[in-house]
Amino acid sequence: MRQLAILVVVVLAAWPARARDGAVDLALVLAIDCSYSIDAAEFDLQRHGLAAAFLDPRVMRAVRGGEFGAIRVTVVQWSSHSSQVQAIPWIRVAGPADAAALAARLVAMPRRTQDGGTSISAALDFARGLLVEAGVPAKRRVIDVSGDGRNNNGRGVRPARDEALAAGITINGLAILDAVPTLDYYYRRDVLAGPESFVVPAASWADYGDAILRKLVREITGSLFSQAGKRFAEAGGENWP
Repeated sequence: MRQLAILVVVVLAAWPARARDGAVDLALVLAIDCSYSIDAAEFDLQRHGLAAAFLDPRVMRAVRGGEFGAIRVTVVQWSSHSSQVQAIPWIRVAGPADAAALAARLVAMPRRTQDGGTSISAALDFARGLLVEAGVPAKRRVIDVSGDGRNNNGRGVRPARDEALAAGITINGLAILDAVPTLDYYYRRDVLAGPESFVVPAASWADYGDAILRKLVREITGSLFSQAGKRFAEAGGENWP
């Protein structure tokens, strides 16, 4: 018994400190649009699309390809400058069981924000606060913001973007082009932050599920498989390693 205890101590001492502390490759805030322009069917497409993406084996392969083989995810619903809610708290995803638990919570997630305008700036501020305060030892911190309109409520979006960037946070976007056909350009110009940031456009809400899957794979892999992730995200193919 004493030898076993000594062995456990030796193994733990050899294990990287960050891994013992629950380190992850990515801390990811999924910020989903719940403003006036999002009806019940579109909200359902967001939560079911995200759930299906986390159950896709390509996402799990991306997760396991990192140094720590794990990520942490939280979900934020947002609308106006006064309405942001952390709808799902931080969850560590390191295997299929974790992904299934997150998917189940996404499917069951009710809409909790108040109806309001489109305040991307407030969503970024709220998400930045969660990342800064989380205390999660993560190699990368990313805000994944999706929506179908430009910032039209609260403060300007560029100062919010710049403050997130100054905190070492990357901002990626998923732009639904139904109402604003040039929304992806707007995201590139005013919302994205960080050298590896990107936007995935969805031509319509019907394309959301495919777009968020491609986006998550590229987002999770980051610089490790950035070229493969980029090709997968842009081409929408099936050939993810």
